[in-house]
Amino acid sequence: MVDADQTFVIVGGGLAGAKAAETLRAEGFTGRVILICDERDHPYERPPLSKGYLLGSAERDSVFVHEPAWYAQHDVELHLGATVAAVDRAAKTVRFGEDGTTVRYDKLLLATGAEPRRLDIPGTDLVGVHHLRRLAHSERLKGVLTSLGRDNGHLVIAGAGWIGLEIAAAARHYGAEVTVVHRGPTPLHSVLGPELGQLFAELHREHGVRFHFGATLTEITGQDGMVLAARTDDGEEHPAHAVLAAIGAAPRTALAEAAGLELADPASGGGVLVDERLRTSDPDIYAAGDVASFPHALFSTRLRVEHWANALNGGPAAARAMLGRDGIYDRVPYFFTDQYDLGMEYSGWAPPGSYDQVVIRGDAGKRQFIAFWVREGRVLAGMNVNVWDVTDPIQRLIRSREAVDTEALADPHVPLESLVA
Repeated sequence: MVDADQTFVIVGGGLAGAKAAETLRAEGFTGRVILICDERDHPYERPPLSKGYLLGSAERDSVFVHEPAWYAQHDVELHLGATVAAVDRAAKTVRFGEDGTTVRYDKLLLATGAEPRRLDIPGTDLVGVHHLRRLAHSERLKGVLTSLGRDNGHLVIAGAGWIGLEIAAAARHYGAEVTVVHRGPTPLHSVLGPELGQLFAELHREHGVRFHFGATLTEITGQDGMVLAARTDDGEEHPAHAVLAAIGAAPRTALAEAAGLELADPASGGGVLVDERLRTSDPDIYAAGDVASFPHALFSTRLRVEHWANALNGGPAAARAMLGRDGIYDRVPYFFTDQYDLGMEYSGWAPPGSYDQVVIRGDAGKRQFIAFWVREGRVLAGMNVNVWDVTDPIQRLIRSREAVDTEALADPHVPLESLVA
């Protein structure tokens, strides 16, 4: 079958789906490309929702992956505000949820992303309880933070992960009072460990954020439908005019599960099981982005990565695989954050228990350093804080799998490039 006779369907209009469509055309695919997005906005990138756009330093139009006209210009059939109710693998069709129409596919990409986890406590139906995942959420939250700052209002954030901390910084930017409730002993404890987690706690405390560690929210109280306070399991009560749930995200696997595709164990992150070419248990269906659980030979495990770079690179990788191109998906995980005057990039994968040492290069007290998570001399991950243009050598160190001299690794006068054979 020639390209012109084929139909490739992409379910999910985020960065992964949009970049997959772009790659199909860039690689010369001449068949039909259908991109189905359940939001009414054109495909956009998510980092600005908790960074520049939320802070007011980036315009709304800057978040979109392509100009609106791009899709028609490249003959990509974009369905906005549309959902897929079911995938029929035997008939190779997808059924739209709105009117029940079906479209046949030759190859299908699931880029359905993730959704924020909800607080399962009393009071979440009150006005003033928020999540952040979509552009509309960010727009609403920007208005809330502006009002809180103007009126000396209080925001309580459940969760001290990356999203929780970025929103805490944005809230302080607007002048709101902020309390972060987190069940761990430091922010980002399960990601960065205690020492570097404490660094982020100190950063936020310097900017007026209050932390309540070792606790979880148990109830949000209110009056006349409005939030008044948030209670924790240790009996504390925090004044609140708004509450943000930032307790993680869950992969959107319902469509894949209903279609009978193999899923990853929820205990290990869940998601749709794919091979090293992002192909699911059905050879004509692929998955990419937040929803995909893929094997990573470098780390000898499956990963499900929710960060921007995985969508940016995973969508094109899946598109090339759908076209039969050679190559495996083995990008080193990467993400970044901006909080106050701190900018950070992180490469690699080093969960608790996987490393035996954290090596610091530079001055952590001045927040200008690189941290390396090391096991038996091998670099598993690296995080550069207010130090730039080092991502490539850090990732080469990770990919080398070779033991390095940790004293040289800690010495800022020894070029990182010299440590890679």
